[in-house]
Amino acid sequence: MRQSTGWLIIVMLCASFVLLLTRVGAEVNDVETLSEAFDANIELGELFLSSNSYILDSEGRLVSEIYKDSNRIYKSYDQIPKLFIDSFVSTEDRRFYEHEGYDTAGIARAFVANSSSSETEQGGSTITQQLVRNIYLSHEQTYQRKLSEILYSRELEKRYTKDDILELYLNSIFFGHQAYGIESASQYYFSKSSNDLSIAQVAFLTAIPNNPSFFDPINHQERTEDRKGWVLKKMLDEEKITEEEYVEATEETIELAVQKRTDMFPDYVTYIRDEFRDLVAEEDGFNSLLDKATTPEQTDEINKELDERIQRLYDEGIAINTALKPLMQKQAVQSVINHIPNESIQGSLAVIDNESNNLVAITGGKGYEKFNFNRGYQDFRQPGSAIKPLLAYAPYIDVTGVGPSARIDSKNKCYPNGPEDYCPKNYDGKEIGSVTLSQGLASSYNTTAVALLDKTGLETSYSYLDKFHFEKVEDSDRNYLPTALGGFRKGVSPLEMTRAYTTFAHDGAYTPAHGITEVKDGAWNVLYSWDEPETQVWSKATNDKMRQMLAGVVKNGTGRSINVSAPYVGGKTGTSNNYQEIWFVGLTDQYTTGILIGRDQDLEGPKSIESFAKSNPHQKIFNDIMK
Repeated sequence: MRQSTGWLIIVMLCASFVLLLTRVGAEVNDVETLSEAFDANIELGELFLSSNSYILDSEGRLVSEIYKDSNRIYKSYDQIPKLFIDSFVSTEDRRFYEHEGYDTAGIARAFVANSSSSETEQGGSTITQQLVRNIYLSHEQTYQRKLSEILYSRELEKRYTKDDILELYLNSIFFGHQAYGIESASQYYFSKSSNDLSIAQVAFLTAIPNNPSFFDPINHQERTEDRKGWVLKKMLDEEKITEEEYVEATEETIELAVQKRTDMFPDYVTYIRDEFRDLVAEEDGFNSLLDKATTPEQTDEINKELDERIQRLYDEGIAINTALKPLMQKQAVQSVINHIPNESIQGSLAVIDNESNNLVAITGGKGYEKFNFNRGYQDFRQPGSAIKPLLAYAPYIDVTGVGPSARIDSKNKCYPNGPEDYCPKNYDGKEIGSVTLSQGLASSYNTTAVALLDKTGLETSYSYLDKFHFEKVEDSDRNYLPTALGGFRKGVSPLEMTRAYTTFAHDGAYTPAHGITEVKDGAWNVLYSWDEPETQVWSKATNDKMRQMLAGVVKNGTGRSINVSAPYVGGKTGTSNNYQEIWFVGLTDQYTTGILIGRDQDLEGPKSIESFAKSNPHQKIFNDIMK
């Protein structure tokens, strides 16, 4: 009897061994050889976990968190609190520092437990195996996957230290509600850093990953509390905490302080996300490739690669430092709401700090929602008379050297301009004779501006305007005298106009203003920053004369509603045909601001806002912001 039993056991062991070899063989066929699998599919030396990226204001304060499905705040090993290491090693893998990736005793215990069940209930996984499962494999509980897990774990232990594995593990585990890793979990559930948690709070969080749905603190806190007690007992058994600490932690009441995702200032953040794409495209050579593309397919492929590059940078965890001034941004948004109560009329603006030459505020329109059409930089409209200082007056003064008191014949006349003559008229139909340049600009006489553009010449005048790189100013505009009054085919944006007017604050020199000051990686190395060349558009002497004339617009001309207490205030109003849009672009020594108001364009085309415009809402907005 004893002999037959022995033979039966041997046969069973042999059968089990053959079965094991069969399963291993199948597994090897599935994942190729280990070397092939690692060489072809896995770059263990470049093991990567996505991390959150951030947009910061001018003082380094968080404005917006950037992540898709995984909210992860990556912490290096030396930043991880020892309590978390102790809690997870005690509960998940107490022999972690002894095994080589898998724990034979643990697997045996799991095998015994699962043998009594029709399902695979217990995994016997080490921390290394769990890391492998999180990164490389599925969470399916089968013996076949378990074999892959063991093989991968063994290889991982060869290539990484125990500290490296713990770092990756504690940053990869899922805590529910999109939170991955201990820091994001701590910030989400307790609104504070993992370094500031008590023993009880650490144990509470340690309880969640075992089953994030079942132990969800938001919906089932009592279950999480129960498992917290089990975690604390394990830590006590492993002598990671004292008896006194254990008692104190079990008695501590856990109070959640759930933190919502930080995402403020949608107008500005939307702009920054687009500007970041432009910055990467310029610095990483994508713009050069796009310039050389000869087919739509090539352009699409380059843009796809650029989008992938942007997403990779976001996943790596970058900090986008900006010039945003939150108080000014709030004031800009509120001023548009306050002074444009008409629901069918919209307004947008941009504000640039003249000293730093950075964009400190931008609005996308009333009731703006993130990533929608942003009127501050995407709305291109006829600039009206706001273009006159840039295209007519400054070029004429720079070429001739005359001053604000110089006179120009401004009587009504017709000019050859294509198939038909162009015969400009002043707003009120009044015909004037000879006026000074100051008078012409302050009163915004159309006949004066056209006369100046004609005398300077379209080609010469546009050689000045070209330096501002207006995106939608076309070649056909260059032969069109009505552009002296803002009659462009497509128009300009508030941001473009504001940038151009900063020239008057910089002695005639122009550098495009941006919102991004620098972009840093997780180690605070600078990855990107703008390096825009400065262009001298017109001379300092011309600029001084223009500043004097722009100040005259505010004191004695169409900008008389401006009421700002500052050593210098100047600017120019603009009104497009039939009052479809109204503008004010002005500056003090500290800021330059461009404001556009008008109805959104629809299939019926632009509509007049004449009755509303006469209350000068654009100038009132300027007053609010500059105060």
